[in-house]
Amino acid sequence: MATIETRIGKDGGKQYRVKIRMRGHPSASATFDRVTDARRWAAETETAIRQGRYFQQAEARRHTVADLVDRYIAETLPHASVRHKKERALLLERWRDRLGHLTLADLTGPKIAEARASMLGRITRLGKPVTPASVNREMQALSSALTAAVKEYGWLDDSPMRKVKRLTEPSGRVRFLSDTEREALLRECRAHDESLHTLVVLALSTGARQGELLGLRWADVDMKRGLLTFHETKNGERRSVPLVGVAHKLMAEHRRIRRLDTDLVFPGRTGKSREVGKMFREACQRADVQNFRFHDLRHCAASELAMNGATLAEIAEVLGHKTLQMVKRYSHLTEGHTRGVLERMNARVFGE
Repeated sequence: MATIETRIGKDGGKQYRVKIRMRGHPSASATFDRVTDARRWAAETETAIRQGRYFQQAEARRHTVADLVDRYIAETLPHASVRHKKERALLLERWRDRLGHLTLADLTGPKIAEARASMLGRITRLGKPVTPASVNREMQALSSALTAAVKEYGWLDDSPMRKVKRLTEPSGRVRFLSDTEREALLRECRAHDESLHTLVVLALSTGARQGELLGLRWADVDMKRGLLTFHETKNGERRSVPLVGVAHKLMAEHRRIRRLDTDLVFPGRTGKSREVGKMFREACQRADVQNFRFHDLRHCAASELAMNGATLAEIAEVLGHKTLQMVKRYSHLTEGHTRGVLERMNARVFGE
């Protein structure tokens, strides 16, 4: 129940001290200059306590965005994958710089949306404007921390990010090689660096990302079963991909000349993962392959899978996508396969 005490200050003015004691809950108190404010606060607070909202609100007023970022980085982020750990910590530190002074109670949807708008106006260190995709990644980092504040820390009863929409991103880029371009690129890679040639063939054969391939260790390569296992993937889940054909042959040759001072499959000069960006760009220039990045080799693999009859679900499994959304860009290439499936179904059902 609530009790209101009247106090006389040194200047002779009145103040009203409200105390609320309810069985099974900590006490709550506040002071007001007007008795009507005191009564209103008492009624609202009693209701909030009964509904279990009041003390979460108090926690939200007690902690700032900076507190949340620090705790999330210290306690929750260490359990994420290495890739997510580094990137998410950087993105959260940007949020600390922007809104770290706000209490969680003051962190509203409109304030987050305002920050989002300012992010779109930034210019990157490469002199290009920040893309909607980059902004969405930063929003997702804060959203993860806010979810932890709700579910794990008890600092919020709901995430204000639920009221903020993601930005619309342009359709994903799809650039894949023609047969002539592929042959020229592989020829230039093989002529200048056998290791780069093997790496490019693996990317074309498995659809693996550059980071997944460069992070491979010989313990992750099962030559007998013909299997590559990627432990550090973008979605945080381990994935195995068959090693077949030319890729299997090249890996067998690559293993015979492997370095003994490191267990990395593709080490650099210092023993760490090698840097292939410059070498790959130079190979593309020599092969006259324009507007092509290493990541586009992944699109090449997916496109070839689609044109050789793989379903979208099969492509998603090979590439390591949890949903079909990311592989719908290849759907037009599977039309022939879909037609064949429908023709077989119609022939069985209707006898045509």
